[in-house]
Amino acid sequence: MENKADYKQTLNLPKTDFPMRANLTQREVEQLARWEESGLYQKVLHERGGREKYILHDGPPYANGHIHIGHALNKILKDFVVKSRSMSGDAAPYVPGWDCHGLPIEHQVLKDLGPKKQGMSKGEIRKRCRDYADKFVNIQRDEFKRLGVLGDWEHPYLTMTPDYEAAIVREFGKVVATGDVYKGKKPVLWCPNDETALAEAEVEYADHASPSIYVKFPVKDPKEKFSIRPDGQTSVAIWTTTPWTLVANQAIAVHPHFHYRLVKTPAGDLILAQNLIEACMKAFGFAPGSYEVAPGGWTGSELEGIVCRHPWLDRDAPIILGEHVTLEQGTGCVHTAPGHGQEDYEVGLRYGLPVYAPVDHRGRFTNEAGEFAGQKVFEANEAIIALLNQRGTLLKKETISHSYPHCWRCKNPVIFRATEQWFISMEKHHLRERAIKAIEQEIQWIPKWGKDRILGMMQSRPDWCISRQRVWGVPIVAFACLDCNEILVSKEIADFVADLMEKEGGSDVWFSRAAAELLPKGTACKKCGGSRLQQENDILDVWFESGVSHAAVLKNTRRWPELTWPADLYLEGSDQHRGWFHSSLLAALETDGRPPYKAVLTHGFVVDGAGKKMSKSAGNVVAPQEVINKYGAEILRLWVSATDFREDVRISQDILVQLVEAYRKIRNTCRFLLSNLYDFHPSDGPVGEADLQEIDRWALYRLQILNEKVQRAYREAEFHTIFHALNNFCAVDLSSFYLDILKDRLYASAAKSPERRAAQSVLLETLTTLVRLMAPVLSFTAEEIWGYMPADLKEKESVLLTTFPTALKMGRPPEQKFSEKEESNKTFLETWGKLIEVREEVSRLLEQQRREKKIGSSLEAGVTLFAKEGEPLYPLLQEKKAFLSTLFIVSQVDLLPWERKPEGVSTVQMKEASLAIQVQPARGAKCERCWIYREDVGADAGYPTLCGRCAGVVGADAAGPN
Repeated sequence: MENKADYKQTLNLPKTDFPMRANLTQREVEQLARWEESGLYQKVLHERGGREKYILHDGPPYANGHIHIGHALNKILKDFVVKSRSMSGDAAPYVPGWDCHGLPIEHQVLKDLGPKKQGMSKGEIRKRCRDYADKFVNIQRDEFKRLGVLGDWEHPYLTMTPDYEAAIVREFGKVVATGDVYKGKKPVLWCPNDETALAEAEVEYADHASPSIYVKFPVKDPKEKFSIRPDGQTSVAIWTTTPWTLVANQAIAVHPHFHYRLVKTPAGDLILAQNLIEACMKAFGFAPGSYEVAPGGWTGSELEGIVCRHPWLDRDAPIILGEHVTLEQGTGCVHTAPGHGQEDYEVGLRYGLPVYAPVDHRGRFTNEAGEFAGQKVFEANEAIIALLNQRGTLLKKETISHSYPHCWRCKNPVIFRATEQWFISMEKHHLRERAIKAIEQEIQWIPKWGKDRILGMMQSRPDWCISRQRVWGVPIVAFACLDCNEILVSKEIADFVADLMEKEGGSDVWFSRAAAELLPKGTACKKCGGSRLQQENDILDVWFESGVSHAAVLKNTRRWPELTWPADLYLEGSDQHRGWFHSSLLAALETDGRPPYKAVLTHGFVVDGAGKKMSKSAGNVVAPQEVINKYGAEILRLWVSATDFREDVRISQDILVQLVEAYRKIRNTCRFLLSNLYDFHPSDGPVGEADLQEIDRWALYRLQILNEKVQRAYREAEFHTIFHALNNFCAVDLSSFYLDILKDRLYASAAKSPERRAAQSVLLETLTTLVRLMAPVLSFTAEEIWGYMPADLKEKESVLLTTFPTALKMGRPPEQKFSEKEESNKTFLETWGKLIEVREEVSRLLEQQRREKKIGSSLEAGVTLFAKEGEPLYPLLQEKKAFLSTLFIVSQVDLLPWERKPEGVSTVQMKEASLAIQVQPARGAKCERCWIYREDVGADAGYPTLCGRCAGVVGADAAGPN
C-alpha cells in the first residue's frame, strides 16, 4: 500500500558535511596549522622535484610596523603566481625576504631611546636596531602567513644576517673592481631633518608652497658688449623658487640656441629670452606701452662670457651655456649654484665653477654664508627676499604651490646639498647605456608601460650615490690613510672583510674593531706607504643592499639549493621602477653583465572606494587585519583577484560586501556538487560517453572552455579574468542553468541508474576541475572542499599537491584538446546557445506568470511554443522536443506551427527566427514524489499518486536487489 510520508526518503537528496557557512575567521587558522604541521611547502617542492624551475624573487618589505593593505595586495599576488606555476607543473619555490637596515628603523630606535641615546656607542645602537627589526620580521611573518601565502617562512632571507651582509660587501667589491666606484663632492638629495643623503627612490613628491621670485643680476660692463647704458642699469633677469640657493650662486646659464632680447622697462634694461618677454612683463606688472623691446638681440652663444654681479655679494656671475635651460617658465636665464643642483653641478663642471654649498648637515647656513649663518635654509628665504628688495634687485615676488621632493620617512622637504659621498658612475663604463639596452631588449615588462617608465628614469638619473651618513647598515668597506688622505678601496679588501663578517657575526665587526684588524696583514697605503689607516664611517645605501639580493639569495645555493639565477619574475608596486627594479638592474649589470630578472610585473596602489589615496588623516585606511578578522583572508584574496591589479586597486566596505556575496555563490555551488557525490564511486563501474546526455556534453564543453581560459589567465597574470570566469561559471552556467536542470535527474532517478551516474560523473569532473582552478586564489576554500571529497575521488592529500587539469577525462579522449574553433564544437555550442536563448524567454514569461499569481512552481505550467516551419529554429525545437520540458523545468512542452498561434500570445523576435510562447496549466496530476505534472500519474495501481517513472524507481527499491 502507498505511504506518501516515505516518498521523501526514496529521493536521492543531497548529503554533505561541508558547511554552508564558511566561518572563515576560524577555519582558516585551523587550516594554516594543518599546512604547517604537515610540512606542505616542502611536500610541494618534493612533488615538483626535477621539474623545470620558475623563480619569483621576493622584493623585501621593510621590517618596520605591521603590514598594510598594500603589503597584502603584493604578497597575495605573488602567492597567485607561485601556486599557479606549481600547479602548472613547475618547481616554483618561494623564499620571502625582509629589508632590515636603514633610516626608518634607526630613527624609531633613537626616538624610543630619547635622552638615553646620548653616550651610547654605535654598537649599542645597532643592537637595538637589530632587535627592533627582528621583532617586526616575526610580526610580519605571522601576518603574511595568515594571508594564506605558502613559502619557506622558516628560512627567509634577511638583509641583516651575516651571510647576506657578507654578500653585500662582496658585491660592492665587484663593483669597485670595475672602476666605477668613486668618492667625490657632488650635490645629492639631502634630508636636513634626518641628516643624511637620500636616493631618488627615497623621496616622494608632494605639493609645497614656495616663494617664486624674479631677480636682477646687473651686467658689469654693458657698454663694451652692447654699446648701451654705461650706467650699470642693464641686468640679466633670473627666476627661482629657492631664494636661499642665491647665497651659493656661481653663474647664470642660458641656452646656446635660444634668442635673447634686451627690454627697456621701468625697472631698467633687462635681458631675457625672447619667447618669454610677454609672460615676464605681465608677471612684473608692466603694462603694454610701458616697456620697449630693443631691436636686434643675441643667441645664447653670443652672450657666453659676459660677467654679471651677484645681487648683493661681491662675487661675479658669468653667463655660461646649458642645454638644460627651457622656455617653459621663468626668463630663459637660469641662476646656477653647482653645490645645490644636479644640472647646475654638471654644467658647472664644464666651466670649472666651484662646488660651493655653505649649508651644514642640519640644513643650516654655515659661517661662509655671512649674515645668514645659523639660519635654516627654508626659514632664510624671507630675509634673502627682503635683502634683494632693499638692494633694488627684486623684480617680483609671489608664492606658488608646486610638486617638491620630500623625505619618504619624515615627510619634510629635502634639499640638494654638495657633500663628500661615494658614487657609482653611470658614464665611465657606459652603465646607463647598458641599462637602457637591457630595458629595451632583454626584459619583459608587464604591463608594457613599465618599460617607458623605468627607461625615462634611467635616461635622466645622476650617478648613483651609494653612501649614507647613518649607523644602522652595512659599511662602505674603504679606508683612508691618516698620513696622506689617500683612499684604499679594492675587491681584495672587500672580500677579506666579507669573510670576516661571515665568520664573526656580521657587519658589527666594522664598528667594533680597529682598522688593522679589518685588513689583510701588511696592508699599507699605496701612495705613501703609511700604515696608519682609518675605516670609512659611511654605510651603504639600503637600495644597494636590496639591489644585490639576486646575488645574496638566488646564487646562495648552499642555503637555498632550490633557487636559480636569474629570476623569472620580479613583482612589486609601480614605485619600484625607481626603487628595487632600478637598483637591482644596475647592481647586476655591474657585477654580472646581465639583468637579474627575465620579466617585471607591476601592480598599482591601493586606494579607497572613491579612488582616493588612503591616509590616517582622511580616515579611509583599510587595514588587512580588520578585513581578516571580520571576513577572513579568503575575502582579501578574492579582492586581489577581482580587479585589474595593474591599475590602482580600490577597496571599501561596499566592495568587500559584494565580494562576500560572490564568494558565497562560489562556495554554495561547490557545496551542491559535493552533496550530490556522496554515493558516487568510480569503482562501481565506468561511465561512458554513450551514457551522457547532450546537456552533459554541453556542461563539459563549457568546463573545458573555463579550464583553458583560466589556465591561460594564470600564465599571463590576468587574475581578474580568473575571478570573473569562475564567478560567471558558478553563477550562470552551473547554478542558474545546468545544476538547476539536473536536480530532477539527481534526486528522482534510481540511485545507480545510468542517467544519474552520468550526471554525477559530470559533477565530479566539474568539482575536481573547479577546485584545482580556484586553488591558487581561494586556497583555503579549495583545500576545505578537497578535505570533504570522498577519499577515492582524490589522488593527493592536498589540492595544492595536484596539477591543473589538461583535457577533461569525460566524453573525449584524454589527449584530445578541446577547441571552440573546431567546426563540430562550434556548431554544437551555437545550437545550445539558441536553446538557452529560448529558455531565457520562457523563464521570463514564467516569472511574469508567477508574479501575477497564475502559477506557483514552474512545474505547475505547461508551455506551448509556436515557430515558423521555414525558419531554422523550428527543426531545432522539433529535434529537441522531448528534452524541452526538462530544459525549461516545466511539466510539458508542445511545439506547434506559427499558423496555429492564438491571438494575444506573447511573441519574441529572436536572431533569424520568430517565436511565440504560451503558458498554460500543466496537464495531468502532480506526482507526489517528483512534483512534475504527468498524465501517467496513477497508472500503476500500487502507487496511485506517482508518475510512471517514480513508481518504477520506488517499486524497484521496494523489491530490493535481484
